[in-house]
Amino acid sequence: MRDLLTSAQMRAIEQAAIGSGAVTGLELMERAGRGVVEAVFEEWPELAQAPQRAVVLCGPGNNGGDGFVIARLLKEWGWEVEVFLQGEPERLPPDAKANFERWGSRPGSIEEFETREGWQADLVVDALFGTGLARPVQGLGNLLRELSGLRDGSPVAPGRPRGRPAIVAVDMPSGLCADSGRVLSHGEAQAPSALSADLTVTFHRPKPGHFLAGGPHQCGKLVCKDIGLSSWQKILPPEASPICHLAAPGPLSRIAKAGDSHKYSHGHALVLSGPKARSGAARLAARGALRVGAGLVTVGAPKSALEECAAQLTAIMLRRCGSGADLEELLEDTRLNALCLGPGLGLGGEARDLVEHALQSGRPCVLDADALTAFAERPEELFEMLHGDCVLTPHGGEFARLFPDIAENLQAPASEGPACSKLDATRAAAARAGCVVLFKGADTVIAEASGCAAVNAAQYERAAPWLATAGTGDVLSGFIAGLMARGLAPMEAAETAAWLHLECALKFGPGLIAEDLPETLPAVFRDLGL
Repeated sequence: MRDLLTSAQMRAIEQAAIGSGAVTGLELMERAGRGVVEAVFEEWPELAQAPQRAVVLCGPGNNGGDGFVIARLLKEWGWEVEVFLQGEPERLPPDAKANFERWGSRPGSIEEFETREGWQADLVVDALFGTGLARPVQGLGNLLRELSGLRDGSPVAPGRPRGRPAIVAVDMPSGLCADSGRVLSHGEAQAPSALSADLTVTFHRPKPGHFLAGGPHQCGKLVCKDIGLSSWQKILPPEASPICHLAAPGPLSRIAKAGDSHKYSHGHALVLSGPKARSGAARLAARGALRVGAGLVTVGAPKSALEECAAQLTAIMLRRCGSGADLEELLEDTRLNALCLGPGLGLGGEARDLVEHALQSGRPCVLDADALTAFAERPEELFEMLHGDCVLTPHGGEFARLFPDIAENLQAPASEGPACSKLDATRAAAARAGCVVLFKGADTVIAEASGCAAVNAAQYERAAPWLATAGTGDVLSGFIAGLMARGLAPMEAAETAAWLHLECALKFGPGLIAEDLPETLPAVFRDLGL
């Protein structure tokens, strides 16, 4: 499990380490600078083979101090290095000023760099603002757009960029909020500006903004370097928000099946279907629940859909269920221990009736798609019925219908940092709903009411754009329901399901359709040693 630290949490850890006397700010700055140089040479080994030319852009804070360390180390390596500083050296913070003095020569100004014609370099280092940026970048829009224009927007390929300098960001591309991944803007009247890097080097732990919103695109490739703060990870003030982490599967012992178990040892999931010609989504969810390990799975379908479901289902059982009364009768079987409602369920009174009866049963429930949209006009009615064993799985549109004020805050221009993030929004939604919320997307966020949260990022080396196809969300709901049927708690089930869902997509590759996800799961389990 890899923690994601906000800029405030990172500062608290650094200050605790420095305050203890175990390390100084100068030492941390030196380690950070060395980490960047190491990462550059690891990414582009040819740059270490012979002297090159570098431009280092330093900001007015400690990120600029990191830049002076990098410039000095490259110069010691034999490089030709030019440094440009925003602001005056005399106004730098103490540690950054000390590294300016170690650099030993007066830097040029950012204005000089912007107005120079025909500058050349093999490497440009962005050490302007880093994670501490709390307001839109002032007066550097043209510079950031010019540097970003050197990238063509395509994924970063191995090897050095051809015909242009490599662009490396220290901690965070300038202009980007470290907590949200959003570009800080002066408002809609002025286009937001942030640098797009080929490589971003951060320290100790990644930040949420490296994985949320536009962060991954701006960062290029992300590398995290250790600077000796691991023993200080637990030193956070009581008022610090809960630490978020990158999603990972739960303990493998919770996913594996014991040799002496039987089908009823692994739970019985019930997936409710919509009417005729709308049952496909429920069947996808049911297949996901069965493949993920539920001992038994039943599709409950209204009379009109029974024939088409029967023609498609074999290992999955089928029962008639078209109303709340039907569901109540089905749930007299206490072995049905996890419910999935929403995929292809249909809208209107029947859907709300089914959801109400499902929630009144107190059983673990996954609510997706139509089960959420059915309450779009009166979401508070849904919130009153929810309990702690529920998981809501909205995409962006469904989230906005259920939580319009939270969504509006998330979509408002980010005028200061830390900006409202998808992580903030999902935590707020989970607190309001009183249960786990899984907010879908390439930057899926999962949060429970306590604030515990995980990010399942289909980004960087785990990017799987082929997941953006019809039905994949239905399979995800089935994965969650199947894992809850097996006894996993809602947060653990949602996080594990999201991770397995992405892992299946990566395993299968381009050309994926929703039906492929459950069928790829056995290969993923084998890779895990199950």
